[in-house]
Amino acid sequence: MKVLVVGSGGREHAIVKALKKSPEITELYCLPGNGGIARDAVCVPIGAKDIDGIVKFAVEHRVDYAVVAPDDPLALGAVDALNAAGVPCFGPRKNAAVIESSKAFAKELMHKYGIPTAQYRIFTDVGEALDYVKECPIPTVVKADGLALGKGVVIASTREEAEEAIKSMMVDKAFGHSGEKIVVEEFLSGPEVSVLAFTDGETLVPMVSSMDHKRALDNDEGLNTGGMGTVAPNPYYTEAVASECMERIFLPTIRAMKAEGRPFQGCLYFGLMITKDGPKVIEYNCRFGDPETQVVLPLLKSDLFTVMRAVTEGRLKDVPVEFDSGAACCVILASKGYPQAYEKGCPITLPADYEGGEIYVAGAREQDGKLYSDGGRVLGVTQTAPTLQEAVAKAYALAGKVEFANGYCRTDIGRRALAAMED
Repeated sequence: MKVLVVGSGGREHAIVKALKKSPEITELYCLPGNGGIARDAVCVPIGAKDIDGIVKFAVEHRVDYAVVAPDDPLALGAVDALNAAGVPCFGPRKNAAVIESSKAFAKELMHKYGIPTAQYRIFTDVGEALDYVKECPIPTVVKADGLALGKGVVIASTREEAEEAIKSMMVDKAFGHSGEKIVVEEFLSGPEVSVLAFTDGETLVPMVSSMDHKRALDNDEGLNTGGMGTVAPNPYYTEAVASECMERIFLPTIRAMKAEGRPFQGCLYFGLMITKDGPKVIEYNCRFGDPETQVVLPLLKSDLFTVMRAVTEGRLKDVPVEFDSGAACCVILASKGYPQAYEKGCPITLPADYEGGEIYVAGAREQDGKLYSDGGRVLGVTQTAPTLQEAVAKAYALAGKVEFANGYCRTDIGRRALAAMED
Protein backbone atom coordinates (compact mmCIF):
# COMPACT_ATOMS: atom_id res chain seq x y z
CA MET A 1 0.00 0.00 0.00
CA LYS A 2 1.05 3.59 -0.62
CA VAL A 3 1.05 5.66 2.57
CA LEU A 4 1.55 9.39 3.02
CA VAL A 5 2.60 11.13 6.27
CA VAL A 6 2.03 14.88 6.62
CA GLY A 7 4.60 16.81 8.69
CA SER A 8 8.29 17.60 8.99
CA GLY A 9 9.57 17.10 12.56
CA GLY A 10 10.96 14.52 14.94
CA ARG A 11 7.47 13.24 15.69
CA GLU A 12 6.90 12.56 11.99
CA HIS A 13 10.27 10.82 11.72
CA ALA A 14 9.26 8.53 14.59
CA ILE A 15 5.93 7.79 12.88
CA VAL A 16 7.66 7.14 9.54
CA LYS A 17 10.19 4.77 11.14
CA ALA A 18 7.41 2.85 12.90
CA LEU A 19 5.29 2.61 9.74
CA LYS A 20 8.31 1.50 7.73
CA LYS A 21 8.29 -1.75 9.71
CA SER A 22 4.86 -2.73 8.36
CA PRO A 23 4.99 -5.41 5.67
CA GLU A 24 1.81 -3.98 4.12
CA ILE A 25 3.42 -0.67 3.14
CA THR A 26 5.18 -0.69 -0.21
CA GLU A 27 5.69 3.05 -0.72
CA LEU A 28 6.04 5.70 1.99
CA TYR A 29 5.87 9.44 1.35
CA CYS A 30 6.35 12.37 3.72
CA LEU A 31 5.12 15.92 2.93
CA PRO A 32 7.28 17.94 3.31
CA GLY A 33 9.57 15.81 5.52
CA ASN A 34 13.17 16.80 6.28
CA GLY A 35 16.75 15.76 5.61
CA GLY A 36 16.60 12.85 8.04
CA ILE A 37 13.15 11.61 7.10
CA ALA A 38 14.36 11.52 3.47
CA ARG A 39 16.47 8.51 4.45
CA ASP A 40 13.33 6.55 5.38
CA ALA A 41 10.62 7.91 3.06
CA VAL A 42 10.23 9.83 -0.20
CA CYS A 43 10.02 13.50 0.84
CA VAL A 44 8.02 15.91 -1.31
CA PRO A 45 8.31 19.70 -0.83
CA ILE A 46 4.62 20.35 -0.21
CA GLY A 47 3.93 22.28 3.02
CA ALA A 48 1.87 20.70 5.80
CA LYS A 49 -0.67 23.54 5.58
CA ASP A 50 -1.01 23.33 1.79
CA ILE A 51 -4.19 21.26 1.94
CA ASP A 52 -4.95 21.54 -1.77
CA GLY A 53 -1.38 20.50 -2.64
CA ILE A 54 -1.52 17.51 -0.29
CA VAL A 55 -4.84 16.31 -1.72
CA LYS A 56 -3.64 16.76 -5.30
CA PHE A 57 -0.49 14.75 -4.60
CA ALA A 58 -2.45 11.99 -2.85
CA VAL A 59 -4.89 11.65 -5.75
CA GLU A 60 -2.25 11.83 -8.49
CA HIS A 61 -0.05 9.22 -6.77
CA ARG A 62 -3.00 7.00 -5.82
CA VAL A 63 -2.17 7.09 -2.13
CA ASP A 64 -4.08 4.41 -0.19
CA TYR A 65 -3.81 5.93 3.28
CA ALA A 66 -2.66 9.19 4.90
CA VAL A 67 -1.46 10.09 8.39
CA VAL A 68 -1.94 13.77 9.25
CA ALA A 69 0.38 14.37 12.20
CA PRO A 70 0.64 18.14 13.03
CA ASP A 71 -2.03 20.32 14.62
CA ASP A 72 -2.26 23.02 11.94
CA PRO A 73 -3.37 20.85 9.00
CA LEU A 74 -5.78 18.98 11.28
CA ALA A 75 -7.34 22.27 12.39
CA LEU A 76 -7.50 23.40 8.75
CA GLY A 77 -9.48 20.31 7.75
CA ALA A 78 -6.83 18.19 6.00
CA VAL A 79 -8.57 14.95 6.99
CA ASP A 80 -11.92 16.22 5.71
CA ALA A 81 -10.36 17.21 2.38
CA LEU A 82 -8.49 13.92 1.94
CA ASN A 83 -11.59 11.91 2.86
CA ALA A 84 -13.61 13.87 0.30
CA ALA A 85 -11.03 12.83 -2.30
CA GLY A 86 -11.41 9.19 -1.29
CA VAL A 87 -8.28 8.88 0.84
CA PRO A 88 -8.78 7.29 4.30
CA CYS A 89 -6.82 9.03 7.07
CA PHE A 90 -5.48 8.67 10.57
CA GLY A 91 -6.39 11.85 12.41
CA PRO A 92 -9.51 13.72 13.52
CA ARG A 93 -11.74 15.73 11.25
CA LYS A 94 -11.76 19.53 11.62
CA ASN A 95 -14.80 19.64 13.93
CA ALA A 96 -13.06 17.24 16.35
CA ALA A 97 -9.59 18.84 16.08
CA VAL A 98 -11.18 21.90 17.72
CA ILE A 99 -10.49 20.18 21.06
CA GLU A 100 -6.93 21.50 20.59
CA SER A 101 -7.40 24.42 18.22
CA SER A 102 -9.68 26.19 20.73
CA LYS A 103 -8.74 26.08 24.39
CA ALA A 104 -12.01 27.83 25.19
CA PHE A 105 -13.96 25.02 23.50
CA ALA A 106 -12.00 22.40 25.46
CA LYS A 107 -12.65 24.16 28.79
CA GLU A 108 -16.37 24.52 28.07
CA LEU A 109 -16.55 20.86 27.06
CA MET A 110 -14.93 19.75 30.32
CA HIS A 111 -17.18 22.05 32.36
CA LYS A 112 -20.33 20.78 30.62
CA TYR A 113 -19.48 17.11 31.06
CA GLY A 114 -17.89 17.23 34.52
CA ILE A 115 -14.35 16.34 33.42
CA PRO A 116 -11.87 17.51 36.10
CA THR A 117 -9.80 20.56 35.10
CA ALA A 118 -8.65 23.92 36.48
CA GLN A 119 -11.22 26.64 37.17
CA TYR A 120 -11.21 29.24 34.39
CA ARG A 121 -12.65 32.36 32.76
CA ILE A 122 -12.84 33.12 29.03
CA PHE A 123 -12.33 36.66 27.70
CA THR A 124 -12.72 38.41 24.36
CA ASP A 125 -12.51 41.91 25.87
CA VAL A 126 -9.05 43.04 26.97
CA GLY A 127 -10.43 45.44 29.59
CA GLU A 128 -12.47 42.73 31.30
CA ALA A 129 -9.46 40.40 31.31
CA LEU A 130 -7.21 43.06 32.86
CA ASP A 131 -9.82 43.83 35.52
CA TYR A 132 -10.10 40.13 36.36
CA VAL A 133 -6.37 39.59 36.95
CA LYS A 134 -6.29 42.52 39.39
CA GLU A 135 -8.09 40.32 41.91
CA CYS A 136 -7.78 36.67 40.81
CA PRO A 137 -5.52 34.28 42.74
CA ILE A 138 -1.83 34.49 41.82
CA PRO A 139 -0.04 32.67 40.24
CA THR A 140 -2.44 32.27 37.35
CA VAL A 141 -2.24 30.89 33.82
CA VAL A 142 -2.98 32.91 30.68
CA LYS A 143 -3.62 30.98 27.46
CA ALA A 144 -4.22 32.11 23.90
CA ASP A 145 -7.36 30.36 22.66
CA GLY A 146 -5.96 29.17 19.33
CA LEU A 147 -2.88 27.34 18.10
CA ALA A 148 0.40 29.11 18.89
CA LEU A 149 3.15 26.56 18.21
CA GLY A 150 3.04 25.50 21.85
CA LYS A 151 4.03 28.99 23.01
CA GLY A 152 0.63 30.50 23.79
CA VAL A 153 0.68 29.68 27.52
CA VAL A 154 2.09 31.99 30.20
CA ILE A 155 2.34 31.06 33.88
CA ALA A 156 2.14 34.46 35.54
CA SER A 157 3.65 34.60 39.02
CA THR A 158 2.70 38.26 39.51
CA ARG A 159 -0.24 40.44 38.48
CA GLU A 160 2.14 42.47 36.32
CA GLU A 161 3.14 39.34 34.41
CA ALA A 162 -0.51 38.39 33.91
CA GLU A 163 -1.33 41.88 32.58
CA GLU A 164 1.70 41.77 30.27
CA ALA A 165 0.63 38.37 28.90
CA ILE A 166 -2.91 39.58 28.25
CA LYS A 167 -1.72 42.70 26.44
CA SER A 168 0.80 40.70 24.42
CA MET A 169 -1.90 38.29 23.22
CA MET A 170 -4.92 40.56 22.84
CA VAL A 171 -3.39 43.96 21.99
CA ASP A 172 0.00 43.27 20.43
CA LYS A 173 -1.34 40.18 18.60
CA ALA A 174 1.77 38.14 19.47
CA PHE A 175 -0.05 35.03 18.22
CA GLY A 176 -2.23 36.66 15.59
CA HIS A 177 -5.88 35.62 15.61
CA SER A 178 -5.11 32.89 18.16
CA GLY A 179 -4.96 35.51 20.93
CA GLU A 180 -8.18 37.36 20.14
CA LYS A 181 -9.85 35.16 22.75
CA ILE A 182 -7.99 34.05 25.87
CA VAL A 183 -8.47 31.71 28.81
CA VAL A 184 -7.31 32.72 32.28
CA GLU A 185 -7.26 29.72 34.57
CA GLU A 186 -6.37 28.50 38.01
CA PHE A 187 -2.74 27.53 38.56
CA LEU A 188 -2.52 23.84 39.44
CA SER A 189 0.43 22.11 41.07
CA GLY A 190 1.62 18.52 41.08
CA PRO A 191 3.48 16.10 38.81
CA GLU A 192 2.64 16.37 35.10
CA VAL A 193 1.88 13.31 32.99
CA SER A 194 1.40 12.96 29.24
CA VAL A 195 -0.82 10.15 27.94
CA LEU A 196 -1.37 9.54 24.24
CA ALA A 197 -4.33 7.37 23.33
CA PHE A 198 -5.58 5.62 20.21
CA THR A 199 -9.33 6.05 19.77
CA ASP A 200 -11.84 5.31 17.04
CA GLY A 201 -14.53 7.39 18.71
CA GLU A 202 -15.92 4.47 20.72
CA THR A 203 -12.97 2.47 22.04
CA LEU A 204 -9.96 4.16 23.66
CA VAL A 205 -6.58 2.50 24.20
CA PRO A 206 -4.02 4.52 26.19
CA MET A 207 -0.38 4.22 25.17
CA VAL A 208 2.54 4.16 27.60
CA SER A 209 2.59 7.29 29.78
CA SER A 210 5.48 9.73 29.51
CA MET A 211 7.15 12.72 31.21
CA ASP A 212 8.15 15.77 29.16
CA HIS A 213 10.86 18.30 30.07
CA LYS A 214 9.76 21.69 28.75
CA ARG A 215 12.37 24.10 30.11
CA ALA A 216 15.49 24.81 28.08
CA LEU A 217 18.01 24.30 30.89
CA ASP A 218 18.83 21.79 33.61
CA ASN A 219 16.79 21.73 36.83
CA ASP A 220 13.74 22.96 34.87
CA GLU A 221 15.24 26.44 34.49
CA GLY A 222 15.29 28.73 31.47
CA LEU A 223 12.62 29.46 28.89
CA ASN A 224 9.82 27.14 27.86
CA THR A 225 10.50 25.10 24.73
CA GLY A 226 8.66 22.60 22.59
CA GLY A 227 10.27 19.91 24.76
CA MET A 228 13.90 19.06 25.55
CA GLY A 229 13.40 15.38 26.21
CA THR A 230 11.04 12.69 27.45
CA VAL A 231 11.00 9.44 29.36
CA ALA A 232 8.47 6.63 29.47
CA PRO A 233 6.76 5.31 31.44
CA ASN A 234 6.01 8.13 33.90
CA PRO A 235 6.39 6.85 37.51
CA TYR A 236 3.64 9.16 38.75
CA TYR A 237 1.13 7.41 36.49
CA THR A 238 0.37 4.49 38.78
CA GLU A 239 -2.24 1.81 38.15
CA ALA A 240 -4.62 3.62 40.51
CA VAL A 241 -4.14 6.93 38.70
CA ALA A 242 -4.55 5.22 35.32
CA SER A 243 -7.82 3.66 36.43
CA GLU A 244 -9.14 6.99 37.70
CA CYS A 245 -8.12 8.74 34.47
CA MET A 246 -9.89 6.16 32.33
CA GLU A 247 -13.10 6.45 34.37
CA ARG A 248 -13.19 10.23 34.99
CA ILE A 249 -11.26 11.72 32.04
CA PHE A 250 -10.50 9.51 29.04
CA LEU A 251 -13.83 7.78 28.35
CA PRO A 252 -15.92 10.83 29.41
CA THR A 253 -13.98 12.95 26.90
CA ILE A 254 -14.64 10.53 24.02
CA ARG A 255 -18.30 10.27 24.97
CA ALA A 256 -18.59 14.05 25.28
CA MET A 257 -17.14 14.60 21.81
CA LYS A 258 -19.53 12.05 20.35
CA ALA A 259 -22.48 13.68 22.14
CA GLU A 260 -21.46 17.04 20.68
CA GLY A 261 -21.53 15.59 17.15
CA ARG A 262 -17.74 15.69 16.95
CA PRO A 263 -16.63 12.04 17.14
CA PHE A 264 -12.87 11.87 17.62
CA GLN A 265 -10.81 9.36 15.66
CA GLY A 266 -7.03 9.36 15.79
CA CYS A 267 -4.56 10.04 18.58
CA LEU A 268 -5.84 12.11 21.49
CA TYR A 269 -3.19 13.56 23.79
CA PHE A 270 -4.08 14.13 27.45
CA GLY A 271 -1.86 16.59 29.29
CA LEU A 272 -2.55 15.80 32.95
CA MET A 273 -1.56 17.08 36.36
CA ILE A 274 -1.78 14.81 39.38
CA THR A 275 -3.06 17.30 41.98
CA LYS A 276 -3.89 16.71 45.65
CA ASP A 277 -7.52 16.40 44.47
CA GLY A 278 -6.67 13.79 41.85
CA PRO A 279 -5.76 13.95 38.16
CA LYS A 280 -6.96 16.97 36.18
CA VAL A 281 -6.68 17.92 32.51
CA ILE A 282 -4.24 20.73 31.70
CA GLU A 283 -4.68 20.45 27.95
CA TYR A 284 -5.81 18.26 25.09
CA ASN A 285 -3.90 17.82 21.83
CA CYS A 286 -5.60 16.36 18.78
CA ARG A 287 -2.49 14.43 17.66
CA PHE A 288 0.70 12.68 18.72
CA GLY A 289 2.80 14.84 21.04
CA ASP A 290 6.35 15.93 20.27
CA PRO A 291 8.69 14.66 21.75
CA GLU A 292 6.43 12.16 23.56
CA THR A 293 5.99 10.18 20.35
CA GLN A 294 9.74 9.60 20.23
CA VAL A 295 9.64 7.50 23.44
CA VAL A 296 6.18 5.94 23.12
CA LEU A 297 6.35 4.46 19.61
CA PRO A 298 9.70 2.66 20.19
CA LEU A 299 7.92 0.73 22.96
CA LEU A 300 4.97 -0.25 20.72
CA LYS A 301 5.16 -3.97 19.92
CA SER A 302 2.08 -4.04 17.69
CA ASP A 303 2.21 -2.98 14.04
CA LEU A 304 1.45 0.76 13.99
CA PHE A 305 -0.16 0.66 10.56
CA THR A 306 -2.53 -2.13 11.62
CA VAL A 307 -3.58 -0.12 14.68
CA MET A 308 -4.04 3.10 12.68
CA ARG A 309 -6.27 1.39 10.12
CA ALA A 310 -8.35 -0.14 12.91
CA VAL A 311 -8.85 3.37 14.32
CA THR A 312 -9.94 4.72 10.94
CA GLU A 313 -12.27 1.80 10.29
CA GLY A 314 -13.89 1.88 13.75
CA ARG A 315 -12.69 -1.55 14.85
CA LEU A 316 -10.06 -0.72 17.46
CA LYS A 317 -11.72 -3.03 19.98
CA ASP A 318 -10.83 -6.00 17.76
CA VAL A 319 -7.11 -5.23 17.43
CA PRO A 320 -4.58 -5.97 20.21
CA VAL A 321 -2.36 -2.98 21.06
CA GLU A 322 0.72 -4.17 22.97
CA PHE A 323 3.67 -2.28 24.44
CA ASP A 324 7.04 -3.42 25.71
CA SER A 325 7.31 -3.60 29.51
CA GLY A 326 10.61 -1.72 29.50
CA ALA A 327 11.42 1.99 29.40
CA ALA A 328 12.57 4.63 26.92
CA CYS A 329 14.42 7.94 27.06
CA CYS A 330 14.68 10.63 24.39
CA VAL A 331 17.29 13.40 24.66
CA ILE A 332 16.79 16.40 22.39
CA LEU A 333 19.86 17.96 20.77
CA ALA A 334 19.01 21.60 20.04
CA SER A 335 20.83 24.50 18.41
CA LYS A 336 22.62 26.74 20.92
CA GLY A 337 20.43 29.76 21.56
CA TYR A 338 17.13 27.88 21.19
CA PRO A 339 14.33 28.77 21.96
CA GLN A 340 15.55 32.24 21.02
CA ALA A 341 17.92 33.16 18.13
CA TYR A 342 20.18 30.39 16.87
CA GLU A 343 22.49 29.67 13.97
CA LYS A 344 21.48 27.37 11.09
CA GLY A 345 23.56 25.40 8.63
CA CYS A 346 25.88 23.69 11.12
CA PRO A 347 27.15 20.27 9.96
CA ILE A 348 25.96 17.15 11.78
CA THR A 349 27.57 13.73 11.69
CA LEU A 350 25.59 10.81 13.08
CA PRO A 351 27.37 7.77 14.52
CA ALA A 352 27.65 4.74 12.25
CA ASP A 353 26.15 2.43 14.86
CA TYR A 354 23.04 3.40 16.84
CA GLU A 355 23.41 0.37 19.14
CA GLY A 356 19.75 -0.51 18.81
CA GLY A 357 18.55 3.04 19.44
CA GLU A 358 16.99 5.60 17.15
CA ILE A 359 17.99 9.12 16.11
CA TYR A 360 14.99 11.09 14.96
CA VAL A 361 15.67 14.16 12.84
CA ALA A 362 13.52 17.21 13.61
CA GLY A 363 15.27 20.27 12.22
CA ALA A 364 17.90 19.36 9.64
CA ARG A 365 18.29 19.47 5.87
CA GLU A 366 20.32 17.18 3.67
CA GLN A 367 22.81 18.47 1.11
CA ASP A 368 25.21 16.29 -0.88
CA GLY A 369 24.51 13.40 1.46
CA LYS A 370 25.33 15.38 4.62
CA LEU A 371 23.04 16.77 7.34
CA TYR A 372 23.00 20.43 8.36
CA SER A 373 21.01 22.01 11.20
CA ASP A 374 17.91 23.86 10.06
CA GLY A 375 15.90 24.45 13.23
CA GLY A 376 15.86 24.89 16.99
CA ARG A 377 15.23 21.31 18.03
CA VAL A 378 17.45 19.34 15.67
CA LEU A 379 17.65 15.70 16.80
CA GLY A 380 15.89 13.36 19.19
CA VAL A 381 18.16 10.57 20.47
CA THR A 382 16.15 7.65 21.84
CA GLN A 383 17.10 4.41 23.54
CA THR A 384 15.00 1.67 25.10
CA ALA A 385 16.04 -0.69 27.87
CA PRO A 386 14.55 -2.98 30.52
CA THR A 387 14.83 -0.18 33.12
CA LEU A 388 14.57 3.59 32.95
CA GLN A 389 18.01 4.02 34.49
CA GLU A 390 19.53 1.95 31.67
CA ALA A 391 17.51 3.76 28.99
CA VAL A 392 18.70 7.17 30.24
CA ALA A 393 22.33 6.08 30.35
CA LYS A 394 22.14 4.57 26.86
CA ALA A 395 20.42 7.66 25.39
CA TYR A 396 23.10 9.99 26.72
CA ALA A 397 25.86 7.65 25.54
CA LEU A 398 24.41 7.67 22.02
CA ALA A 399 23.87 11.45 22.09
CA GLY A 400 27.54 11.85 23.00
CA LYS A 401 28.52 10.15 19.74
CA VAL A 402 26.71 12.73 17.60
CA GLU A 403 29.03 15.35 16.12
CA PHE A 404 27.13 18.65 16.20
CA ALA A 405 29.37 21.55 17.23
CA ASN A 406 26.49 24.00 17.69
CA GLY A 407 24.32 21.56 19.61
CA TYR A 408 23.36 21.45 23.27
CA CYS A 409 21.15 19.28 25.43
CA ARG A 410 19.89 19.14 28.97
CA THR A 411 21.94 16.78 31.12
CA ASP A 412 19.13 15.83 33.51
CA ILE A 413 16.45 14.21 31.34
CA GLY A 414 14.87 11.46 33.45
CA ARG A 415 16.39 12.61 36.75
CA ARG A 416 13.03 13.59 38.23
CA ALA A 417 11.44 10.32 37.16
CA LEU A 418 14.28 8.26 38.65
CA ALA A 419 14.05 10.20 41.91
CA ALA A 420 10.29 9.58 42.05
CA MET A 421 10.86 5.85 41.63
CA GLU A 422 13.12 5.87 44.71
CA ASP A 423 10.54 7.60 46.94
